[in-house]
Amino acid sequence: MSKHILIAGLGLIGGSIAKNIKFHHPSSSVLYGYDQNRATLNYAREYQIVDEAFTDFEKGVKKADIIFLATPIHITIKLMDRLNRLAFDHEVIITDVSSVKGPVMQKAEQLQDEKIIFIGGHPMAGSHKQGIEAARSHLFENAYYVLTPSRRAQPKHMNELKQILNRTKSHFVELKAEEHDLMTGVVSHFPHLIASALVHQAKNWEEQYPFLPHLAAGGFRDITRIASSNPELWQDIFFQNRTKLIRLLSDWLEEMQELKDLLKNRSKDQLISFLSDAKRYRDGLPKKETGAIPKFHDLYVDIYDRPGELYKVIKYLADERINIVNIQILEIRENMTGVLQLTLQTEEELHKARQILTDHGYQLSTIDHE
Repeated sequence: MSKHILIAGLGLIGGSIAKNIKFHHPSSSVLYGYDQNRATLNYAREYQIVDEAFTDFEKGVKKADIIFLATPIHITIKLMDRLNRLAFDHEVIITDVSSVKGPVMQKAEQLQDEKIIFIGGHPMAGSHKQGIEAARSHLFENAYYVLTPSRRAQPKHMNELKQILNRTKSHFVELKAEEHDLMTGVVSHFPHLIASALVHQAKNWEEQYPFLPHLAAGGFRDITRIASSNPELWQDIFFQNRTKLIRLLSDWLEEMQELKDLLKNRSKDQLISFLSDAKRYRDGLPKKETGAIPKFHDLYVDIYDRPGELYKVIKYLADERINIVNIQILEIRENMTGVLQLTLQTEEELHKARQILTDHGYQLSTIDHE
């Protein structure tokens, strides 16, 4: 019997879930899409990502056995309020993809209809790009997919949801909302805040030192890369997880004061211990897992400064169907020989691109993001 599945929100995450289900479960599922953006719905229909599309949320909900809420957190909560006003004549599994689970799971416990089975979800994957055009069926491959079941969710419901998502090749892990939000706060949300703060610091010093941006073109751009993420999306995440972030900021300020004291007091031994402990812990982190922040797969290519050189590199890779996510020409070369920075989608494509360009005589280098 076919499952009727509604994806509410056809952006990068919702679109990727839809593509995966459509590709791997074409005969056992009927896929509906809901979005307020008509251009997005038209794209989804044109490329057969969904079987039917709606701008009326309630109309799509009534047809569904499983509902994915793939919208920004504040919109997800509003959609849950709308779900709470509906009466279902059949059991329906509802899940979300929110990066913060606390507010969503609190709202889930307020859902009155006993036929609603809510299972919180967070696929910990992303991309440099946004929107349904950037969606791809393998986006979640080898990524952690966190599930936070509500009190009504039984093992059979968990298994049913996992069965729909099993071809994403994600690693499912069950967490409580509280522990999820603190851990993602530590390794994802808080680093975004700090990266943005570092960029603001550089911007402020630029007034006194106008040449500063040229020096920031190398390593500084790399370590603050996540500050280029979607501001509206991250404002929502920061606000929804603000309690955890305030706690982390307080801890951080205390540690920064201790570090400041080490420098003021010329405590060389304590400083080397601080740096060594950080290096040891960082070097011991898992290298083959995706984690909470998407990895970057960069290749640096030394090319001649003459017409046609950039085109040649791109053509060599395009001929072998290598997808280049981003291209930058670096003004300054710090700890590398290349001037052309190519960002690839996967580690496999990085290795393939390296081999292709090496075979054509290019000098290459990479930075260890592990």
